[in-house]
This record gives sequence, C-alpha cells and structure tokens, in this order.
Amino acid sequence: MSRGWKITVVVLAVLGVLSTPLVWFLGSPGAGQLAGATVQAAVGIAALVWALFQRPSPTGPTDQATRTGNASRGGVTGIRRPGGRGRGSATVERTGEASGENSVSGIDYSH
Repeated sequence: MSRGWKITVVVLAVLGVLSTPLVWFLGSPGAGQLAGATVQAAVGIAALVWALFQRPSPTGPTDQATRTGNASRGGVTGIRRPGGRGRGSATVERTGEASGENSVSGIDYSH
C-alpha cells in the first residue's frame, strides 16, 4: 500500500471512530442508532488497525549482473533498463567488453 493511500485510510478511520460519539450528543439514541454507531466504530477501528499493519511497497527488484560476456553490434552486456524504468537497484561487476555501434557494457538506461 502506498504512503498516500495509507494516510487516507488512517484519516478516514479516525474520522469514523471520532464521529461515533456525536450520536450520543445529538439526543438519546434508539436501538438502531446504537447499532449503527457500534458498527461504524468497529469498521473504523478495523480499518485503522489494518492500515497500521500494512507493509510499505517494495522498492522493486534487485538486478545484478556479474562476469557477463562481450557485446557487439548493438548488444548489451549487463543490465538494460530502457528509459530508466525500474525502481530497484541495479549493480554490475566485471562486465565484458562492448564493441560496435550502440553496444553497452554495464547498465543501459537509454531509451
């Protein structure tokens, strides 16, 4: 769950829990109002607990290339992430040689 959605759920849950006592201040509640207030409070508390226990989204995959071969004629020896896409880390070690036009040795972030 993203941080923005988590904040939204927590705020709505808190508002749900806090608005429940307003029923008591508006007059003497009947059985239906009492049941509604109880359900409202329970749902608000459940949403709050659920949102608090959500783990943050993973940052993405970890790409790793080690001891790759040689690249020629536009090839890539290593990792290709067109347009810089991908949120995880990318590491390369001991990549091979790149020869020829548009060949890349390492990490390619180009379009």
